[in-house]
Amino acid sequence: MEMEAMENIEESVRVVETMDMNELDTLADFFRAFGDTTRIRILRELMEEEICVNDLAEKLGMTQSAVSHQLRFLKQKRLVKGRRDGKQILYSLDDEHVHMILAAGVDHVKEHHL
Repeated sequence: MEMEAMENIEESVRVVETMDMNELDTLADFFRAFGDTTRIRILRELMEEEICVNDLAEKLGMTQSAVSHQLRFLKQKRLVKGRRDGKQILYSLDDEHVHMILAAGVDHVKEHHL
């Protein structure tokens, strides 16, 4: 493993070791947001492009209401953000951290399921 990556891991371990119970609960809640196949499907689409609810619902074969419900949940967890474009809202991943977490999860699953 690259030296910088090792230093980042060691720093992350130190940070987790200093977290109080409230912060640990928040961290666990953050990871629970990834624990639903529908939400992962939505996040996967948002990794590729910024998209509105209607187009996302069509791509996923879901109702607009169901997608809106999940997007609302993901926004509350700060995994997704929306920006107004005329009359519609375009959704995207909140930041690069979300993309990195999803990519790391994919790598982990692929590595262990070959």
